[in-house]
Amino acid sequence: MRERAGSVRRFPPASQRHMPESARPMVAAWERRYQLAVIGADLAVILGVVITVNAVVGAVTALHASIFAVFTLAAVFVGLSGSRAWSAAALGDGAEEFRRLYRGLFTALVILAIGGYALSLEGLRPWVFLAVPAMAVIDFPVRYLLRRVLHKRRQAGRCLLPVLAAGGVGTVKDLIERTRKAPHQGWRVEAVCTADGLGTGPDGRVDGVPVVGRIEDVAEQVQRGGYRIVAVTADAYWTPTRLQHLAWKLENTSADLVVAPVLMEVAGPRLHVTGVLGMPLLKLSAPVFTGARRVVKEIVDRIGGALLVALLSPFLAAVALTVKLGDGGSVFYKQRRIGKDGKAFTMIKFRTMVPDAHAQRYQLLAVNEAEGPLFKMRKDPRVTKIGAVLRRFSMDELPQLFNVIAGQMSLVGPRPPLPEETERYSSDARRRLLVKPGLTGLWQVSGRSDLPWEEAVRLDLRYVEDWSLALDALILWKTVRAVLKGQGAY
Repeated sequence: MRERAGSVRRFPPASQRHMPESARPMVAAWERRYQLAVIGADLAVILGVVITVNAVVGAVTALHASIFAVFTLAAVFVGLSGSRAWSAAALGDGAEEFRRLYRGLFTALVILAIGGYALSLEGLRPWVFLAVPAMAVIDFPVRYLLRRVLHKRRQAGRCLLPVLAAGGVGTVKDLIERTRKAPHQGWRVEAVCTADGLGTGPDGRVDGVPVVGRIEDVAEQVQRGGYRIVAVTADAYWTPTRLQHLAWKLENTSADLVVAPVLMEVAGPRLHVTGVLGMPLLKLSAPVFTGARRVVKEIVDRIGGALLVALLSPFLAAVALTVKLGDGGSVFYKQRRIGKDGKAFTMIKFRTMVPDAHAQRYQLLAVNEAEGPLFKMRKDPRVTKIGAVLRRFSMDELPQLFNVIAGQMSLVGPRPPLPEETERYSSDARRRLLVKPGLTGLWQVSGRSDLPWEEAVRLDLRYVEDWSLALDALILWKTVRAVLKGQGAY
């Protein structure tokens, strides 16, 4: 039972305390409802698929079909439970929720396949090759739709986890700004503890968030405020001993302790926690731009690009005809861009501007609205009426599929820069050239032309540093929504 607000807790030495195997923070009512909604949706999908497959499979007796159905249900429940696919901590944010769902369904498929082979059960084949894949095809979009509902509520200021940030004023302010820019992540910084217990400005706050005490008061403030997250940011106060003592004090409270390492934005498959000489260390492996995963990416790019061209060929022909009839000019706009390792290539797009647009650019430099080496105008007078529609829904980018097929671009990657842009690149920005530029990327799903230059560079560097096949799949999925919305496209 938690103490009353304001009470003081006494913490005996570690040797005298019982260390629980897993400390479970209190779960808010909305978290329980969301968890139940996910479980209910999963069960509906699983049962619906089992009932449908059971009805379709008519080559076996009803008794055998029922037995196989029960066997399949048991395997799926074992797989999802073993992968903790319904854990509240993994729901609603990040790729971990989908990884657990994938692992659970894949485990179920393996159980069914091994069971069918070991017991020579030919009747299990439809359940292995039809039922479980159908569950995945249906359940992943269902989970995504539930997450979209949750994210909309978070953007409205609901379903957020209260956060107590403890660290230096500058690093705490950065955390506050990030949580406000990305409310879908589910964090809201409601209080701050600093080294001296003071904020900035006459109101004594940090970016509008009240300072409730000094850093050494964190555990006491958690007891009073019931925060769900204690976010530790960089400050000279923090030492390994002090962090360990704070972790002990928070063990049976409502809060999870989150420590922000003093690193550049690197995560994903490159960041590992390892133990050396009894010390927990973050191991940062070098980014890998070769190997089996890159071969898979190359194959997916070429085959995916070819399939998309084949499927979209009638639409591409219609757009080309519309552009041609618009003003009689050329259909395509070809431009030199810089690709992997600084190699130049000719990028193809549907023409969206008047024929002499590039020459007119120099006359418009004074009204450039973009930062850094980019040139952007929200209401560019060079854009044709047809071009404005094509740009809004990124249809002008579709001919770049031919660049993908040719191996000059990838389906997912950093934005392909102009030669004059790369001439002004800093050493950090030049790391974007370590991989192929993409038809879409993190910049495409995060605001497109609305992004400031520094943010666009940060997103491209994050992609280069954290690349994985799972990240590519997530970006492709989010691209569809970004294109339909048309936000930041001009």
